[in-house]
Amino acid sequence: MRRTLAILAAATTLAAASPTASATPESVRTASATPEGGRLTWAAPKGGRTASAAPESGRLTWVACSDAELPAPMECASLDVPVNWAEPGGRKIRLDLVRLPATEPARRIGSVLGVPGGPGNSGIDDLKQAAPNLRELGRRFDLVGYKPRSTVWHTSMPAICEKPGTTLEDPRGRKRFTAQAAAMTKAFHACRRADPTGLFAHLDALSAARDMEAIRAALGEERLSFMANSYGGVTSIAYARLFPQRIRALYVDGVINHAAGWNDQILRVSVVFERKFREFTGWCATTPACALHGEDAGVVWRALVRAADREPIPVTSPEFGKGELTGWHLRQFTFSADPGPDNANWLAFAESVDKARRGDGSGFGAWALGNARVWAMPGVLAMTCADGRGFADHAELRTYRRAAEKAMPNLGSARFDGLACTGWPLKVANPSRPLLPDGLPPILGAGSTYGDLVATESFTRMIPGSVSVIYEGPGHSLYLMGKKCPIRHATAYLTELKLPAPGTTCPAE
Repeated sequence: MRRTLAILAAATTLAAASPTASATPESVRTASATPEGGRLTWAAPKGGRTASAAPESGRLTWVACSDAELPAPMECASLDVPVNWAEPGGRKIRLDLVRLPATEPARRIGSVLGVPGGPGNSGIDDLKQAAPNLRELGRRFDLVGYKPRSTVWHTSMPAICEKPGTTLEDPRGRKRFTAQAAAMTKAFHACRRADPTGLFAHLDALSAARDMEAIRAALGEERLSFMANSYGGVTSIAYARLFPQRIRALYVDGVINHAAGWNDQILRVSVVFERKFREFTGWCATTPACALHGEDAGVVWRALVRAADREPIPVTSPEFGKGELTGWHLRQFTFSADPGPDNANWLAFAESVDKARRGDGSGFGAWALGNARVWAMPGVLAMTCADGRGFADHAELRTYRRAAEKAMPNLGSARFDGLACTGWPLKVANPSRPLLPDGLPPILGAGSTYGDLVATESFTRMIPGSVSVIYEGPGHSLYLMGKKCPIRHATAYLTELKLPAPGTTCPAE
């Protein structure tokens, strides 16, 4: 098992992680019948509940979870689904699931399925993290988490899929744009050739949504309730396109509105980041502890970025070796809208800026180089490029760059994910396009005013009667963070199907 690197990209709400294993995974199997015609076989701890009837499926068999980190009352299951849903009789992968049974079974309403982000994150890990804060919801619902196909891929992709396809940069000029795209295309092809699973070409959100539908059917639920976070919003929109009649309730937390398109969404969030950057400069002007106090921090920053674009700053990182920081790296990967406890993040940022203008980029090295490297790994990008993140051509890149620089004079530039996905060699399986709300129930969203609220609100506004709760503090995937106020609203909505009033706010916790 290789070391796993998890990096949160500073300009988006999406996490990226490097793979951990190269051997052919046990979770990839040849075609075989799933027990009970696609129904789940659950695993219960010794001394747990006896087998019970599930609607439309007969009895389920309960056995003990073998993972010591999944103690009672968690129960385990697995479900086989096609690698390629267009070939249901072909190769299968096995999705692992866990659930926490409702603690008041006589009043049980149904199941809530967690839809994890990343892409590549594990919904099992999400449920372990969130469970202590979802006890009220768990009174009347079975809480279900699963490892999506992107997690199966993430933990099993070949080593070559970890190798960055290029040194990611913002290419100025069509020739450099074309060369960078060609380098990524070459890396994608190498990764696909080495893929023993067949998953490389089938990691789009529509495929993941069909997996979700298979889980719903296996649970025996006529309609299912969902809690989606981060990139799980992309999967949720895909599910809403395909199976709107199967959604009882949907809570989305810090999500991207894929229907509106990546350029639209990142620009929306960019405006928030720019506002926070200006708050940072004001804070620095009044804070003697800020390394740039006594100067105009914005002027210092802009001068640093321009200088780094002309002459990149050499940097060595223990994690990533030698590299260079251009102005593009600094704009994309270094500023945090969240000041942190006692303003620790902003203090560190100011100190790193001060060092960088003197030729020492070590304060930014690991973060900036790590992000640029991870987002050039074909295996990481395979989990997201098929959802249409790349720039269609050089003209679209130029148009986006102009819009970003206008929206973010301090931080705006070509988005790294769009550059990396531009070389995607396959047809985009799940392009952004409008979502028709017909048949969908009103949904509930929640997001932070420090970033992802604007994206989440654009999601909920597509569906009549829907509402987003405004969290007035930093954070992302609020229910995973244990934020009590958003969790309370989510619990009330999922349980009673009643939404809070428009404009409902939650104070920072």
